[in-house]
Amino acid sequence: MNILVTGAAGFIGMHLSKTLLEEGHRVVGMDSVNDYYDVQLKRDRLKVLYPFDSFSFYEEDLADQQAVNHCFEQEKIEVVVNLAAQAGVRYSLENPLAYINANIQGFTNILEACRHHDIKHLIYASSSSVYGANVKMPFSTSDEVNHPVSLYAATKKSNELMAHTYSHLYNVPTTGLRFFTVYGPMGRPDMAYFSFTKRILAGEPIKIFNNGEMMRDFTYIDDIVDGIVRLLDKPPKADPDWDREKPDPSSSYAPYKVYNIGNNQPVKLMDFIETLEKHIGIEAKKEYLPMQPGDVKATYADIDDLQRDTGFEPKTTIDEGLGHFVKWYKAYYEVEVK
Repeated sequence: MNILVTGAAGFIGMHLSKTLLEEGHRVVGMDSVNDYYDVQLKRDRLKVLYPFDSFSFYEEDLADQQAVNHCFEQEKIEVVVNLAAQAGVRYSLENPLAYINANIQGFTNILEACRHHDIKHLIYASSSSVYGANVKMPFSTSDEVNHPVSLYAATKKSNELMAHTYSHLYNVPTTGLRFFTVYGPMGRPDMAYFSFTKRILAGEPIKIFNNGEMMRDFTYIDDIVDGIVRLLDKPPKADPDWDREKPDPSSSYAPYKVYNIGNNQPVKLMDFIETLEKHIGIEAKKEYLPMQPGDVKATYADIDDLQRDTGFEPKTTIDEGLGHFVKWYKAYYEVEVK
Protein backbone atom coordinates (compact mmCIF):
# COMPACT_ATOMS: atom_id res chain seq x y z
CA MET A 1 0.00 0.00 0.00
CA ASN A 2 0.91 3.68 -0.36
CA ILE A 3 0.84 4.79 3.28
CA LEU A 4 1.29 8.31 4.62
CA VAL A 5 2.77 8.38 8.14
CA THR A 6 2.68 11.85 9.66
CA GLY A 7 5.08 12.39 12.51
CA ALA A 8 7.55 10.07 10.76
CA ALA A 9 10.50 11.66 12.60
CA GLY A 10 8.73 10.98 15.88
CA PHE A 11 9.10 8.02 18.20
CA ILE A 12 6.11 5.91 17.14
CA GLY A 13 6.17 7.23 13.56
CA MET A 14 9.75 6.11 12.89
CA HIS A 15 9.27 2.63 14.34
CA LEU A 16 5.99 2.15 12.45
CA SER A 17 7.49 3.41 9.18
CA LYS A 18 10.47 1.06 9.50
CA THR A 19 8.18 -1.94 10.04
CA LEU A 20 5.96 -0.99 7.09
CA LEU A 21 8.96 -0.55 4.81
CA GLU A 22 10.36 -3.93 5.88
CA GLU A 23 6.98 -5.48 5.04
CA GLY A 24 7.15 -4.09 1.49
CA HIS A 25 4.83 -1.09 1.71
CA ARG A 26 5.65 2.30 0.24
CA VAL A 27 5.83 4.90 3.00
CA VAL A 28 5.53 8.65 2.61
CA GLY A 29 6.69 10.42 5.76
CA MET A 30 5.73 13.91 6.83
CA ASP A 31 7.08 15.81 9.83
CA SER A 32 7.87 19.42 10.70
CA VAL A 33 10.94 18.28 12.71
CA ASN A 34 10.25 21.05 15.24
CA ASP A 35 12.37 21.79 18.29
CA TYR A 36 9.94 20.71 21.03
CA TYR A 37 12.72 18.29 21.95
CA ASP A 38 16.17 17.33 20.57
CA VAL A 39 16.08 17.84 16.78
CA GLN A 40 19.18 15.68 16.34
CA LEU A 41 17.33 12.68 17.76
CA LYS A 42 14.58 13.26 15.19
CA ARG A 43 17.15 13.51 12.40
CA ASP A 44 18.77 10.28 13.60
CA ARG A 45 15.41 8.52 13.53
CA LEU A 46 14.97 9.61 9.91
CA LYS A 47 18.41 8.20 9.09
CA VAL A 48 16.97 4.77 9.92
CA LEU A 49 14.37 5.25 7.14
CA TYR A 50 16.36 6.96 4.38
CA PRO A 51 18.12 3.76 3.17
CA PHE A 52 14.77 2.31 2.02
CA ASP A 53 14.09 3.06 -1.66
CA SER A 54 10.34 2.98 -0.97
CA PHE A 55 10.53 5.84 1.56
CA SER A 56 10.02 9.49 0.69
CA PHE A 57 9.89 12.39 3.10
CA TYR A 58 8.23 15.80 3.29
CA GLU A 59 9.54 18.19 5.94
CA GLU A 60 6.30 20.11 6.30
CA ASP A 61 3.95 21.32 9.02
CA LEU A 62 0.46 19.77 9.07
CA ALA A 63 -0.94 23.21 9.88
CA ASP A 64 0.09 24.25 6.33
CA GLN A 65 -2.94 23.16 4.31
CA GLN A 66 -1.27 23.78 0.96
CA ALA A 67 1.69 21.56 1.88
CA VAL A 68 -0.61 18.76 3.05
CA ASN A 69 -2.70 18.91 -0.12
CA HIS A 70 0.42 18.91 -2.30
CA CYS A 71 1.66 15.72 -0.63
CA PHE A 72 -1.67 13.93 -1.15
CA GLU A 73 -1.83 15.00 -4.79
CA GLN A 74 1.75 13.97 -5.57
CA GLU A 75 1.90 10.66 -3.75
CA LYS A 76 -1.44 8.92 -4.48
CA ILE A 77 -1.94 8.08 -0.80
CA GLU A 78 -4.22 5.13 0.03
CA VAL A 79 -4.00 4.88 3.84
CA VAL A 80 -3.06 7.55 6.39
CA VAL A 81 -1.60 7.01 9.87
CA ASN A 82 -1.68 10.41 11.55
CA LEU A 83 0.80 10.41 14.43
CA ALA A 84 1.97 14.03 14.13
CA ALA A 85 0.88 16.09 17.12
CA GLN A 86 2.09 18.43 19.77
CA ALA A 87 2.54 16.00 22.63
CA GLY A 88 3.08 16.45 26.35
CA VAL A 89 0.65 17.28 29.13
CA ARG A 90 2.79 19.73 31.11
CA TYR A 91 3.94 21.69 28.06
CA SER A 92 0.29 22.38 27.24
CA LEU A 93 0.14 24.53 30.39
CA GLU A 94 2.95 26.71 29.02
CA ASN A 95 2.21 26.88 25.30
CA PRO A 96 -1.45 26.14 24.58
CA LEU A 97 -1.46 27.59 21.06
CA ALA A 98 1.05 24.98 19.90
CA TYR A 99 -1.62 22.36 20.61
CA ILE A 100 -4.33 24.23 18.71
CA ASN A 101 -2.07 24.67 15.66
CA ALA A 102 -0.80 21.08 15.52
CA ASN A 103 -3.61 19.02 16.99
CA ILE A 104 -6.67 20.95 15.78
CA GLN A 105 -5.63 22.86 12.64
CA GLY A 106 -3.21 20.14 11.52
CA PHE A 107 -5.75 17.37 12.03
CA THR A 108 -8.42 19.36 10.19
CA ASN A 109 -6.10 19.58 7.19
CA ILE A 110 -5.56 15.81 7.27
CA LEU A 111 -9.31 15.16 7.45
CA GLU A 112 -9.95 17.50 4.53
CA ALA A 113 -7.25 15.83 2.44
CA CYS A 114 -8.66 12.38 3.25
CA ARG A 115 -12.11 13.59 2.25
CA HIS A 116 -10.95 14.85 -1.15
CA HIS A 117 -8.57 11.98 -2.03
CA ASP A 118 -10.71 8.89 -1.43
CA ILE A 119 -8.57 7.55 1.43
CA LYS A 120 -9.36 3.93 2.30
CA HIS A 121 -8.55 4.27 6.02
CA LEU A 122 -7.43 7.03 8.39
CA ILE A 123 -5.83 5.81 11.61
CA TYR A 124 -4.99 8.62 14.03
CA ALA A 125 -3.35 9.02 17.43
CA SER A 126 -5.61 9.78 20.34
CA SER A 127 -4.43 9.35 23.93
CA SER A 128 -5.22 7.75 27.26
CA SER A 129 -5.25 11.36 28.53
CA VAL A 130 -8.81 11.71 27.24
CA TYR A 131 -10.03 9.73 30.27
CA GLY A 132 -9.18 12.79 32.37
CA ALA A 133 -11.07 12.82 35.66
CA ASN A 134 -12.46 9.29 35.19
CA VAL A 135 -11.58 6.87 38.00
CA LYS A 136 -13.33 3.61 36.99
CA MET A 137 -10.66 1.07 36.06
CA PRO A 138 -9.77 -0.26 33.60
CA PHE A 139 -10.51 2.60 31.24
CA SER A 140 -12.96 1.41 28.58
CA THR A 141 -13.77 2.96 25.22
CA SER A 142 -17.44 2.54 26.13
CA ASP A 143 -16.94 5.09 28.97
CA GLU A 144 -17.78 8.75 28.43
CA VAL A 145 -14.70 11.01 28.28
CA ASN A 146 -16.12 14.47 28.84
CA HIS A 147 -13.87 15.78 31.62
CA PRO A 148 -10.31 16.31 30.33
CA VAL A 149 -7.79 17.73 32.80
CA SER A 150 -5.30 19.18 30.29
CA LEU A 151 -5.55 21.05 27.01
CA TYR A 152 -3.56 18.24 25.38
CA ALA A 153 -6.31 15.78 26.39
CA ALA A 154 -9.00 18.19 25.19
CA THR A 155 -7.39 18.40 21.74
CA LYS A 156 -7.23 14.60 21.50
CA LYS A 157 -10.89 14.28 22.47
CA SER A 158 -11.61 16.95 19.85
CA ASN A 159 -9.81 14.83 17.24
CA GLU A 160 -12.16 11.94 17.96
CA LEU A 161 -15.20 14.20 17.57
CA MET A 162 -13.84 15.70 14.35
CA ALA A 163 -13.09 12.24 12.95
CA HIS A 164 -16.65 11.10 13.65
CA THR A 165 -18.02 14.13 11.83
CA TYR A 166 -16.01 13.28 8.70
CA SER A 167 -16.99 9.61 8.95
CA HIS A 168 -20.64 10.69 9.16
CA LEU A 169 -20.63 13.44 6.52
CA TYR A 170 -18.13 12.08 3.97
CA ASN A 171 -17.93 8.35 4.73
CA VAL A 172 -14.22 8.56 5.61
CA PRO A 173 -13.33 5.37 7.58
CA THR A 174 -11.55 6.57 10.74
CA THR A 175 -9.95 4.66 13.60
CA GLY A 176 -8.70 6.46 16.71
CA LEU A 177 -6.07 4.83 18.94
CA ARG A 178 -5.82 5.87 22.56
CA PHE A 179 -2.16 5.20 23.30
CA PHE A 180 -1.14 4.32 26.85
CA THR A 181 2.36 5.55 27.92
CA VAL A 182 4.49 4.29 25.04
CA TYR A 183 8.19 3.69 25.77
CA GLY A 184 11.26 2.13 24.19
CA PRO A 185 14.49 2.82 22.24
CA MET A 186 14.69 6.18 20.45
CA GLY A 187 11.79 7.39 22.58
CA ARG A 188 10.80 10.91 23.55
CA PRO A 189 13.18 12.77 25.91
CA ASP A 190 10.24 14.54 27.60
CA MET A 191 8.87 11.22 28.89
CA ALA A 192 9.58 10.29 32.51
CA TYR A 193 11.52 7.08 31.83
CA PHE A 194 13.86 8.94 29.47
CA SER A 195 14.52 11.88 31.82
CA PHE A 196 14.87 9.48 34.78
CA THR A 197 17.60 7.60 32.92
CA LYS A 198 19.44 10.81 32.03
CA ARG A 199 19.32 12.07 35.63
CA ILE A 200 20.27 8.78 37.24
CA LEU A 201 23.32 8.46 35.01
CA ALA A 202 24.29 12.07 35.77
CA GLY A 203 23.94 11.51 39.52
CA GLU A 204 21.07 13.98 39.73
CA PRO A 205 17.86 13.40 41.72
CA ILE A 206 14.74 12.32 39.84
CA LYS A 207 11.46 14.12 40.47
CA ILE A 208 8.69 11.76 41.58
CA PHE A 209 5.27 13.38 41.52
CA ASN A 210 2.32 12.54 43.79
CA ASN A 211 4.91 11.04 46.16
CA GLY A 212 5.22 8.04 43.86
CA GLU A 213 1.54 7.06 44.19
CA MET A 214 1.07 6.73 40.42
CA MET A 215 0.30 3.82 38.13
CA ARG A 216 0.81 3.69 34.38
CA ASP A 217 -0.08 1.17 31.69
CA PHE A 218 3.40 1.29 30.12
CA THR A 219 3.30 -0.08 26.55
CA TYR A 220 6.44 -1.10 24.64
CA ILE A 221 6.91 0.40 21.19
CA ASP A 222 7.01 -2.96 19.33
CA ASP A 223 3.60 -3.88 20.74
CA ILE A 224 2.17 -0.50 19.70
CA VAL A 225 3.48 -0.94 16.15
CA ASP A 226 2.04 -4.45 15.97
CA GLY A 227 -1.39 -3.12 16.94
CA ILE A 228 -1.32 -0.40 14.30
CA VAL A 229 -0.18 -2.79 11.56
CA ARG A 230 -3.00 -5.20 12.42
CA LEU A 231 -5.54 -2.41 11.84
CA LEU A 232 -4.23 -1.06 8.52
CA ASP A 233 -6.40 -3.24 6.30
CA LYS A 234 -9.35 -3.29 8.71
CA PRO A 235 -11.15 0.02 8.15
CA PRO A 236 -14.21 0.33 10.37
CA LYS A 237 -17.65 -0.28 8.97
CA ALA A 238 -20.95 1.16 10.09
CA ASP A 239 -22.27 -0.75 13.10
CA PRO A 240 -25.82 -1.91 12.23
CA ASP A 241 -26.52 -2.61 15.92
CA TRP A 242 -25.49 0.84 17.14
CA ASP A 243 -28.22 2.11 19.47
CA ARG A 244 -29.05 5.82 19.27
CA GLU A 245 -30.85 5.64 22.62
CA LYS A 246 -27.84 4.04 24.34
CA PRO A 247 -24.96 5.24 22.18
CA ASP A 248 -21.60 3.48 22.48
CA PRO A 249 -18.94 6.23 22.23
CA SER A 250 -16.42 3.85 20.62
CA SER A 251 -18.44 2.98 17.50
CA SER A 252 -21.15 4.43 15.30
CA TYR A 253 -23.69 4.09 12.52
CA ALA A 254 -20.85 5.73 10.51
CA PRO A 255 -17.52 4.02 9.61
CA TYR A 256 -15.89 5.09 12.89
CA LYS A 257 -14.08 3.28 15.68
CA VAL A 258 -11.97 4.11 18.74
CA TYR A 259 -9.69 1.59 20.49
CA ASN A 260 -7.47 1.59 23.54
CA ILE A 261 -4.00 0.30 22.77
CA GLY A 262 -2.05 -0.49 25.92
CA ASN A 263 -0.31 -3.23 27.84
CA ASN A 264 -3.40 -4.04 29.96
CA GLN A 265 -1.08 -4.40 32.99
CA PRO A 266 -0.61 -1.16 34.97
CA VAL A 267 2.66 -0.86 36.90
CA LYS A 268 3.31 1.14 40.05
CA LEU A 269 5.68 4.01 39.36
CA MET A 270 8.05 2.95 42.15
CA ASP A 271 8.25 -0.60 40.72
CA PHE A 272 9.00 0.91 37.33
CA ILE A 273 11.81 3.00 38.83
CA GLU A 274 13.28 -0.04 40.61
CA THR A 275 13.39 -1.93 37.29
CA LEU A 276 15.04 1.05 35.61
CA GLU A 277 17.63 1.25 38.41
CA LYS A 278 18.40 -2.44 37.98
CA HIS A 279 19.13 -2.09 34.26
CA ILE A 280 21.14 1.11 34.67
CA GLY A 281 23.08 -0.34 37.59
CA ILE A 282 22.67 2.76 39.78
CA GLU A 283 20.20 3.58 42.55
CA ALA A 284 18.40 6.85 41.90
CA LYS A 285 18.42 9.85 44.19
CA LYS A 286 14.76 10.70 44.68
CA GLU A 287 12.89 13.96 45.19
CA TYR A 288 9.22 13.48 46.10
CA LEU A 289 6.81 16.18 44.94
CA PRO A 290 3.02 16.72 44.97
CA MET A 291 0.68 15.97 42.08
CA GLN A 292 1.17 18.26 39.08
CA PRO A 293 -1.66 20.08 37.25
CA GLY A 294 -2.90 18.06 34.29
CA ASP A 295 -1.61 14.72 35.59
CA VAL A 296 -3.78 11.70 36.37
CA LYS A 297 -3.02 9.22 39.16
CA ALA A 298 -3.46 6.03 37.15
CA THR A 299 -3.99 4.66 33.66
CA TYR A 300 -5.16 1.13 32.84
CA ALA A 301 -6.36 0.08 29.38
CA ASP A 302 -9.25 -2.26 28.66
CA ILE A 303 -8.14 -3.68 25.29
CA ASP A 304 -10.82 -6.37 24.88
CA ASP A 305 -12.27 -4.94 21.65
CA LEU A 306 -8.85 -4.54 20.00
CA GLN A 307 -7.98 -8.12 20.96
CA ARG A 308 -11.31 -9.36 19.62
CA ASP A 309 -11.10 -7.48 16.32
CA THR A 310 -7.40 -7.96 15.50
CA GLY A 311 -5.87 -10.62 17.76
CA PHE A 312 -3.66 -7.95 19.34
CA GLU A 313 -1.72 -9.26 22.33
CA PRO A 314 1.01 -7.16 24.02
CA LYS A 315 4.03 -9.38 24.63
CA THR A 316 6.77 -7.20 26.15
CA THR A 317 7.24 -7.08 29.92
CA ILE A 318 8.49 -3.96 31.69
CA ASP A 319 11.71 -5.78 32.53
CA GLU A 320 12.35 -6.66 28.87
CA GLY A 321 11.29 -3.27 27.53
CA LEU A 322 13.34 -1.19 29.93
CA GLY A 323 16.30 -3.47 29.32
CA HIS A 324 16.10 -2.73 25.59
CA PHE A 325 15.72 1.00 26.26
CA VAL A 326 18.67 1.29 28.65
CA LYS A 327 20.91 -0.67 26.26
CA TRP A 328 19.99 1.72 23.44
CA TYR A 329 20.41 4.82 25.64
CA LYS A 330 23.90 3.86 26.78
CA ALA A 331 24.98 3.14 23.20
CA TYR A 332 23.39 6.25 21.66
CA TYR A 333 24.75 8.65 24.26
CA GLU A 334 28.01 6.70 24.67
CA VAL A 335 27.52 6.26 28.41
CA GLU A 336 29.61 3.92 30.51
CA VAL A 337 28.55 2.98 34.03
CA LYS A 338 31.54 2.56 36.34
